[in-house]
Amino acid sequence: MLASFPFLPLHEYLARLPAENFPTLADYNALLPGGEDAICVRNGKPLRFVAQDYGKLAFEARYEPRCYLQGEVQTRDGNWHDLFNALVWFAFPAAKRAINARHYAALTSGADTEGRSERGAVRDMNTLFDESGVVVPYADDSMADLLLNFYWKQLFWQRRSEIGRSMDFYLFGHGLYEKVLNPYIGLTGQGLLLKVERDFFDLPLPQRLQRLDESIARYLDDPAHCLTTQELTPVPLLGIPGWTAENTQETYYDNTDYFRPGRQRRAQCTPLNTAPSSVAG
Repeated sequence: MLASFPFLPLHEYLARLPAENFPTLADYNALLPGGEDAICVRNGKPLRFVAQDYGKLAFEARYEPRCYLQGEVQTRDGNWHDLFNALVWFAFPAAKRAINARHYAALTSGADTEGRSERGAVRDMNTLFDESGVVVPYADDSMADLLLNFYWKQLFWQRRSEIGRSMDFYLFGHGLYEKVLNPYIGLTGQGLLLKVERDFFDLPLPQRLQRLDESIARYLDDPAHCLTTQELTPVPLLGIPGWTAENTQETYYDNTDYFRPGRQRRAQCTPLNTAPSSVAG
């Protein structure tokens, strides 16, 4: 049984969607704030959700370029994946804007406007985080070391009382949200670790999410980042205390098929700049 904790960043927006029917484009667009609070893409165009186009499309009409140039997010009807993509735009607008900007820059830097530069390290990292990312703020370096080095039982069992006070986990990837609807042993996210002050964990949820959003955006905008998918580290989601009823027993963490033993550290830890962001959205 999965608890409601994984959906915590989306609760505010899920509560404002119709409960009786699957949300429509009109429902998504009705949630968009206006005026000075409008969510905008990097070129200043206000965000809106539009129907998915199919077939062979000109470069400007493809998903990332169209979002960057027009602020239009192509969205399929009755699709959970796209529902969660829309909700993550509401919860983490600066980070989503930064991801779109990095995609567009990668597609157009040194490439022709036919968009043949489809892959590459920058796009791979942004795509992995966009689909499967988990934001991991932490105040205790020793806990970050446990996560980075796959010491799952020490982290999630022996120090479980510190989860939520010295380290926490917030789903970001919209593909991961879809998978969490039907959780399974093996369910794993890709963590981006962000160093915070301990009082971060005492803030109300909206302030925590805002600070994380701004910090993620700064990380993604930095040309020194997003150069390899190894900037992210695996997080076995069903090991997080409170995220499933089954992990209340110590023996749960003895399943080494899921909680695999360590490997050389690869991800980096990033300090969280708590200064207010100047990016609107």
